[in-house]
Amino acid sequence: MALSWRIRIISLCMEKIVKLYEKNKEIINYLIFGVLTTVVNIVVFAVCADGLKIQYLISNVVAWVASVLFAYVTNRKYVFESNSEEIGKEMTKFFSSRLSTLALDMIVMWLLVDVLTANNLVAKVFANVLVVIANYILSKLFVFKKGGKQ
Repeated sequence: MALSWRIRIISLCMEKIVKLYEKNKEIINYLIFGVLTTVVNIVVFAVCADGLKIQYLISNVVAWVASVLFAYVTNRKYVFESNSEEIGKEMTKFFSSRLSTLALDMIVMWLLVDVLTANNLVAKVFANVLVVIANYILSKLFVFKKGGKQ
């Protein structure tokens, strides 16, 4: 009897989790893939800057390219579930919006590392928080908008 009671409680909890996920699927998926994109960005940056001893701003651009490619695929497929047949136009918008947040990333990195002499990896993590927020807003409103409603 006690086992069936526990199973019922677990089942109810799972139902609530599934409903919460379905209600907030886009934001939850964006956060998951945003974290993964950030990991790609930081790992590639660290390998280039610290492992290969490439200058930090050049490493930042290499990390940006790798993470934007990863982000486009995951955002298109899993976050915004785009079915647009105008992939070229959509990709151009995506990369354009990401170029604007690359500028934000570069400015923040320069200010923190060169002006405030912060550790480049700490600066990179801080810059990425700002970039992830800006990227969601741009993707939602500009790149993957659905039928002009958003």
